[in-house]
Amino acid sequence: MSLGFHNKKLFIVAIVTCALMLIFLYGFNFHYKGFQVPKPPPYKKMEIKNDNNKTIQFPNSSTKVKMLPNAIIIGVRKGGTRALLRGLALHPNIHTATKEIHFFDRDQNYAKGIEWYRSMMPQVSSAPGQIVMEKSPSYFVTPGVPERIYKMSRTVKLLVIVRNPTKRAISDYTQLKVKNSKLPSFEKYITSDENESVLDSDNRIVQCGLYGNHLKRWLLYFPISQIHFVSGEALINHPAQELKKVEKFLKLKPGIHEKDFVYNKTKGFPCFRRTSSNAHLIFSCLGATKGRVHPKVRQDIIDALNEFYEPHNKLLYRMVTRDFHWNN
Repeated sequence: MSLGFHNKKLFIVAIVTCALMLIFLYGFNFHYKGFQVPKPPPYKKMEIKNDNNKTIQFPNSSTKVKMLPNAIIIGVRKGGTRALLRGLALHPNIHTATKEIHFFDRDQNYAKGIEWYRSMMPQVSSAPGQIVMEKSPSYFVTPGVPERIYKMSRTVKLLVIVRNPTKRAISDYTQLKVKNSKLPSFEKYITSDENESVLDSDNRIVQCGLYGNHLKRWLLYFPISQIHFVSGEALINHPAQELKKVEKFLKLKPGIHEKDFVYNKTKGFPCFRRTSSNAHLIFSCLGATKGRVHPKVRQDIIDALNEFYEPHNKLLYRMVTRDFHWNN
C-alpha cells in the first residue's frame, strides 16, 4: 500500500512538472515571436566639457563643420605667404581660408569674438587629420598676438616664411609706393639723415626683418618645436621640396608633388596646379601684385642693410637650427 501510494505521488509530481514546463515554454514562445530587436537610437553627438565648462561636440566624420585653425601662417609680410598658402592648399587634407582675416592683430576684429573667427574658416570634413589654416602676415611682428593665439590653442602649429631681409625690405617699400606714389625714394625712406647714409633702425620695414627678435616673443608662449620656418627663396626655386618639409611638420602624408608646379619666368614665381586630373593639368599663377619690379637701390644702402642684418640673421639661424644663406 505505502509503495503504491508513493509511486502515485511521484506520478502526480511528474505530471505537474511537465505541465508547468509546457506553460513556461508556450509563454516564452509567445513573447519571443512578438519580440522585435530594437533599432539603435539615432546618432547622438558625444559631449565633453572644456576648461570653461562649455560643451564640446564631436560630430560624425562625414559631417561638414567649421573648425578653428590648427595651423596658422603668421608671417612675414612680403616673405611669400601667399605662395606658401597656395602651395599648401594643393594637399587634399589642408583647407585654407580665402582671405587674410587679421583676427589676432586688429583689435576691432578680435572684439568680434572667437565664434566670428571660426565662421571665417572653410567648411571641412570632421574626419581625423584635416588641417584648417589661415594666413595673416603681420601676426609675426605684432606684439600681443602670441598671447592671443595661445589663449585660443596651445597646440596650434605656426608657420613663418622668411626671405633675405634686405630684399624683403625693398619689396615691402615697393608695395607701399604703389599705394602711395608720394613716398620718397627708398634710400630716403629708410634713413634718418639728410645725406641718406644712416639707417633708421626704427623704421617699420627695417624692423620687420629682425626675425630673431620677433621670434623671442613667440617663444614665451610656444616651444620652437611648434614653429616651422620656411625659406622664401627655396619655395620659389624648389617648391615641392620645401613644402615636403611643411608636410612633415604638420604630420601629413605626402600630397604635394613636383608635377604640381611650373615656373613662371616672367613673374619669377612658380605657378600652381588647379586640377586634380593628370591628363589635363591646368596651372594658375600668382596675381599682378606679386613679382613687381623693384626700384634700383644704391649699392651703399644695400651694403648698409646687409651689414645691419648680418648679426640678426645669424641669431635666427641658431634659434631655428637652419642656415638660410642670406650673407653668402
